[in-house]
Amino acid sequence: MHTPRHIIAILRGITPPETVDVCKALIDAGITMIEVPLNSPDALNSISLASNTFGDDAMIGAGTVLTKKQVWAVADAGGTFIVSPDTNKSVIEETVRIQLASYPGVFTPSEAFRAIRAGATGLKFFPAEVLGPKGIKAIKAVLPPDMPLYAVGGANPDNFSEFFAAGCIGFGLGTYLYKPGVEMAQIVEHAGLAVAAYDKGTAQ
Repeated sequence: MHTPRHIIAILRGITPPETVDVCKALIDAGITMIEVPLNSPDALNSISLASNTFGDDAMIGAGTVLTKKQVWAVADAGGTFIVSPDTNKSVIEETVRIQLASYPGVFTPSEAFRAIRAGATGLKFFPAEVLGPKGIKAIKAVLPPDMPLYAVGGANPDNFSEFFAAGCIGFGLGTYLYKPGVEMAQIVEHAGLAVAAYDKGTAQ
């Protein structure tokens, strides 16, 4: 599988019957990191369906992971990465121990360093719209330079360039890409816009 774009599609609220079609649309558009939050209906089933169908073409993971037990359940379902809204040392360490990628949510330098020390693969700055590019840039200045940073919560193609300039390598996109009841045509359109903005930002 080629190196993925660092765009994580957050499919909060998705149900198993629509999972395969939505994932296919995203993958066809060039988005190959797909997160199913565990507070979605029957999320583990959706993760299993996506992993079994697209595991060779995409990274399928889970969001809103709060406990070690949930980490194990995601791994059993075929998930390959774990996203959390918080900086939970035990969740990060267990994720890394069983060789999944770990993207914990952070908002402060203290949380960022706690996550790094626990072994995080990358950091999810959340909510990015509150912290803003200036806040992220200030925190990045004291972090290890090779630690991947993602802006989540307020990031969209219109402001990718600002977050790139602040030092982020990627983004998590939720309702911009998917929300329950959205038309497939809108998913395809917005995925295309996100990929175009990402590619433009990484080419600069």
